[in-house]
Amino acid sequence: MVPAVAAGCHARSGTRRAVTTVSVLGLGVLLAACGGAPSRGAFHAAPSHRPGTTTSARPSTTTSTAATTTTSQAPKGPQPLPVPAALAPFTTPAPSGQGTWAPAGRPVGGVPAVYETALVPPGGVQPAGIAWMDTRLLSALLYSGSKSPGGGPYQYTAPILPAQATTLVAAFNGGFLMNAAGGGYYTEGRTVVPLVAGAASLVIDADGSVTVGAWGSDVSMTPDVVAVRQNLVPLVAGGQPTAQATSPDWQAWGATCGATSCASTVPGIESQWRSGAGVTASGALVYVAGPDLTPSQLADLEVRAGIVRGMQLDINPNWPVFVTYDPSPAAGPAAPSNGSSLQPSSVQGPATFFNPSWARDFVTMSARAPG
Repeated sequence: MVPAVAAGCHARSGTRRAVTTVSVLGLGVLLAACGGAPSRGAFHAAPSHRPGTTTSARPSTTTSTAATTTTSQAPKGPQPLPVPAALAPFTTPAPSGQGTWAPAGRPVGGVPAVYETALVPPGGVQPAGIAWMDTRLLSALLYSGSKSPGGGPYQYTAPILPAQATTLVAAFNGGFLMNAAGGGYYTEGRTVVPLVAGAASLVIDADGSVTVGAWGSDVSMTPDVVAVRQNLVPLVAGGQPTAQATSPDWQAWGATCGATSCASTVPGIESQWRSGAGVTASGALVYVAGPDLTPSQLADLEVRAGIVRGMQLDINPNWPVFVTYDPSPAAGPAAPSNGSSLQPSSVQGPATFFNPSWARDFVTMSARAPG
C-alpha cells in the first residue's frame, strides 16, 4: 500500500446382598436381594446447551438380577455454523455460478470450513472473490512482519512453520503500512502502535475467536484480546455502507496505483485492487477482494455477503491475497503445492505465506482442535 492522507446425572447402585436360609428338612431356599434405585436426576436432568455438545437422557431398565449402569458420551467437536445462503447477483442476467458458494480448503472434522463465490459489483465488470469462514471451526492468528507493523522480532511471522501448517486452512493479507493505516497494532502482549478510538479493527481473542468493529464501541480491550489490527475507519456498520464508504473522497481510503503502473509519478485511480473483511450476524468471518473496485463497491460487496461490521484491508495489485490449503491426506501439512487462490489473477498466491522474506502482516485461519 502506498502511504496515504467459551449437570450431569448421578445414579446410586446398591450392593447386592443375598441371605440364604436352609431348613434341616431341605424344604427350600429363601433368597433375598436388593438393588439401589437411580436418583431422580438420572431421568430428568436438563440437557447441556454449551456450543459443540449434545446431551441425551434415556431411561435404562433394571431387574432384580441386574445392577443399574450409567454411560457417558464422548464430547464432540465444534458445531459448525449454518452453511451460507446463495448471494443474489448485482447484474442481470447473472453469469453462471455467480453468488453460488463452493467449499474450499481442507475440511475440519469432515465439514467444510470455508466457502467461496464471486460477484460482479454494481456498476462493475470484473468479478470480486468472496470467502466465508466458519469461526466455530476455525481459529484465527495474527502474523506480523518487519514492514507492517515493523518493530519485531515476533513469535509469529513468515514463514508459516510445519507445526502450524498441519492445521492451516486459509490465510489472507492484513492492512496498510502503519504510517498510512490511521490506526494501531497490538499483538503478543505489546502495543506496537497505539490503538485509535473509532478505527476499524480486526480483533482476535486467546481462543482464536475473531471479530471486526469500531474500536471503543463495537470492540475494546479485554483480558482475552491477544491481537488488534486497525486499518482506517469502518467501511460497513449496522449492515450498511458507512457515509465515508460512499463519499466522493475516495482518496481517503488510501493512495492507489495508476491504471498500469505504481510509479509515484503516475496518477492513482479510484477503481483498483482492494480487499476487506467483516463479520456476519451469525459470527462468520468474510473476506472480499478483487480488481477494479471503488471503496463504495467494496462496501456493497461486503453488505451483499452478509457483513454487518466491515473494514477495508490492503489495496493495490501487489498486496490483496486469500489462499485456502487442501492437503491430501487431509491431516497433512498445508504447503504452496496444495494451496489455491481466491483470485487466480492476484499477484500473491499460495507460496506467499511460506516465504521467509514476506514482510507484511497476515491472518491465518486454522482448524480448531476437537472438543
